[in-house]
Amino acid sequence: MAEKTANISMSTHHRTRKNLAYLQKQKDKGEKLVQMCPAELGPFFAMAAEMVGCDICRIPDMMSLRTSADFDLALKTSGLTIRKFREYASIIHINFYMPIAAYANKDMAVRWGGEWVFDGADSMLPMGVTNDVLKHMSDNYIPTFGHIGAISGWQTNATGYKRVGKTAEEAFKIFKWGYEYQENGMGAMTIELTPMEVSQKIAETLRVPVISIAGGAPCDGSEMVDMDTFGVMPKPASHAVCTAELLPFLCEAYADWADLVRDGDYPEDKHGYHMDPEELEKFNKMMDEFEA
Repeated sequence: MAEKTANISMSTHHRTRKNLAYLQKQKDKGEKLVQMCPAELGPFFAMAAEMVGCDICRIPDMMSLRTSADFDLALKTSGLTIRKFREYASIIHINFYMPIAAYANKDMAVRWGGEWVFDGADSMLPMGVTNDVLKHMSDNYIPTFGHIGAISGWQTNATGYKRVGKTAEEAFKIFKWGYEYQENGMGAMTIELTPMEVSQKIAETLRVPVISIAGGAPCDGSEMVDMDTFGVMPKPASHAVCTAELLPFLCEAYADWADLVRDGDYPEDKHGYHMDPEELEKFNKMMDEFEA
């Protein structure tokens, strides 16, 4: 295993995409092609978490990217994502990370939030939602489980992944942010990258559950992103706890599978089935006539 994974790079930016021309070239050279299918890895992981009693699964839409066209697509496909996760995990709380376009105004927030609740989500995560939109969602029975502190994907993209609430004034501002969310109907929230004492005090003061992310405080619980849990980040974050080295396991499995294919050990006769001899003779005759 060590020899196989020693030269594995976490980045593929320097590599050329393996397009159809590449596949054809490999065939022409007589090189075996190795194919894998990840299937529905995300929902499968949610199922595993549910089986051991984890409580919350926060998911984004798989199509929620960064252009307006992608957002339009995300709005149409989010229900499929939620239903697939719910199919695999019937119990765990699904907190759905709403595409930004879905809460661009009050009516859209209610429309899409309502649809996704019916699709199986237990709460909506409208990252950075304003109080007026949040209250409108709450007044219309859309459950929300939001976020305060460092706003991942917004603030962190603009200013970098920085700690917040390091001064008394900043910390109190974060508390007021969470308090206003609570008073406008938010049912729970995560708090990210704030000092341990601040996170804990806010969790103890607010009525609703407060889950710590990258804060170090117990709060009412903690979140760990799967990429950290399984140790597949190029540089582990200071708050990360890796409980299983997933990447070496996956690399070994794929390397073993690739060796079987490239060494000619797969497929074996037992992995397929044979044609009736008479039908095979007819088929070969048809092929001979075609090639003539």
